[in-house]
Amino acid sequence: MVNNKIIVIVGPTGVGKTKLSVSLAKKLNGEIINADSMQFYKGLDIGTAKIKDDEKEGVIHHLFDIKNVNEMYTIYDYQKDCRLIIDDILKRGKTPILCGGSGLYIRACLYDYKLNYENKSLDYGSFSNEELLEKCKEIDPCCNIHVNNRKRLERFLNINYNSGKINTDSKPIYDFLLIGLTTDREMLYNIINNRVDRMVQEGLVSEVKSFYDSNIRSKAINTGIGYKELYSYFDGKMSLDDAIELIKKNSRHLAKRQYTFFNNQFDNIKWFYTDYDNFNHTINDVMKYIKG
Repeated sequence: MVNNKIIVIVGPTGVGKTKLSVSLAKKLNGEIINADSMQFYKGLDIGTAKIKDDEKEGVIHHLFDIKNVNEMYTIYDYQKDCRLIIDDILKRGKTPILCGGSGLYIRACLYDYKLNYENKSLDYGSFSNEELLEKCKEIDPCCNIHVNNRKRLERFLNINYNSGKINTDSKPIYDFLLIGLTTDREMLYNIINNRVDRMVQEGLVSEVKSFYDSNIRSKAINTGIGYKELYSYFDGKMSLDDAIELIKKNSRHLAKRQYTFFNNQFDNIKWFYTDYDNFNHTINDVMKYIKG
């Protein structure tokens, strides 16, 4: 089967990664490790499409709900925690399954990627905060550093040598299979739009309002899609309809950036088209690939 091999599931937001991860975990005696940078935080449930307890089907899930929204959790923290969990799962003879859309976190964990905060300092004096944030998002589409935190933006870029790439010459430190889920762009955008409508029906506005009423304006809230837009609505800067449309727009843009990252930063992804009419076809195709 896949002894001592890690399964990694990537793809844009809304494509079906969570459902596939649970199915594979049941077939491969696996445990799932979160690789979505927003799902580390407690209470960010509806807006991050976090897996519900009844959807886990008894599969053990790691690195979900490990931090409060006002706490910091860096890529460096994730790298340490994720590697410890991977090593423990492998020692117990089970299959680690990384699943998520935060490509930088996945790469930092699986590759010999040294996070050194003392890398050479570069001159960003001619760039606005907004331009620095865009450069960060070219590196990591899910980068959630607040636009006003210039020091962290510059530090993030220094770590990555301002190259727009993540040490692509670094070597993997684990044996893994990289599986990508995809679909055509129009289908994906429709799925994203419908999912946002479903989130609203499930109580997204109330979820965000609870943080707003508690006067929480942390990094996770200020940068999380679904949260920052509704904060603008609560601040009286836009209507609810406009906020919902902006959530859809920003989610589509995130999906586009995720595709760019995965295609630029990973050269060994095996892509599978999601069969939404019969998801078992997708599961079976992926299993055939895993079994070789």
